[in-house]
Amino acid sequence: MKKTAVLNAQLSGVIASLGHTDGLTICDAGLPIPSEQQCVDLALTKGVPSFLSTLEVVLTELFVERILLAEEIKQFNPSIEQQLIEIIDELEQEQGRRIEVEYVAHSEFKQRSNQAKAVVRTGECSPYANVILYSGVPF
Repeated sequence: MKKTAVLNAQLSGVIASLGHTDGLTICDAGLPIPSEQQCVDLALTKGVPSFLSTLEVVLTELFVERILLAEEIKQFNPSIEQQLIEIIDELEQEQGRRIEVEYVAHSEFKQRSNQAKAVVRTGECSPYANVILYSGVPF
């Protein structure tokens, strides 16, 4: 049995397949996902798993170069944004490199999410709890 944090076989495979600059979206239960896009659907029920708990587990196995958020998170979900930024700040320290944080309008976020290699859908039911993680290289 795997010894690392990600036990979901599909999610583990997606993370392992990411190359430099590939995007991985972690989203709430409501973000539209094109049928042709690879989706790891973890949603069980409202709030399970949460956006932040899913993010934290994914970050144990993914080297991140930059992230993308919807600008609207600042106004409509500042608590999640603040916690997410704190997690990213800690990750910067672990990785020893700066992680670029970019904000765009939610409409633009959805377009860029459609270009991500895969989407991880959570049971999160709070507004704009979405992030695109762009893979970096640890060397």
